[in-house]
Amino acid sequence: MAARRVKASLYISVDIEADGPIPGPYSMLSMGAAVAGVQDADGFTPADPEQRTFYRELRPISEEFVPEALAVSGLDRERLRTEGTEPAAALTEFTAWVREVSAGAQPVMAGYPASYDWTFLYWYLIRFTGASPFGHSGCLDMKTLYATKAGLPLRAVAKGTMPRELLSRRRHTHHALDDAIEQAELFANLMAWPGPGSPR
Repeated sequence: MAARRVKASLYISVDIEADGPIPGPYSMLSMGAAVAGVQDADGFTPADPEQRTFYRELRPISEEFVPEALAVSGLDRERLRTEGTEPAAALTEFTAWVREVSAGAQPVMAGYPASYDWTFLYWYLIRFTGASPFGHSGCLDMKTLYATKAGLPLRAVAKGTMPRELLSRRRHTHHALDDAIEQAELFANLMAWPGPGSPR
């Protein structure tokens, strides 16, 4: 039987900022993405996360928001009402960008934690474009990746408990592109990390 050809995965670190806990009643206000690297049958090759990036600020889709959630990003909803990109346009542009940077590979969204960012990203993609360039399950959670490699329960994982050499030296600013780039570096470090107790 012939060996199955493994198609490469192109990992894209994505971070979003929103004004509430779930999409629909609340709005995704910004999204940032950075190519983190590619994995094929020969292994993982990191990318410079500043080289291929995407960023948009979006017009809110409802009147509802949670003040505490809005305060995290520091984004101005009133400004975004007039200056934010229409969601359909932003997500169409994002899809085109993903397809361009992942030509020849399968794109995979990587998030920290993926559960929050993926919920908004996938909902917006389906709602405003009708499709997702990642499919319905093309996402990878960095917390789970670390927990598995470290042999820890998932709920025991936090960035503050990770070995310092895994973390990016960039600040986590809650600006979606800054954080996508920072987390792309974390992802590349996690992919190269053999686990605890191994030679550095």
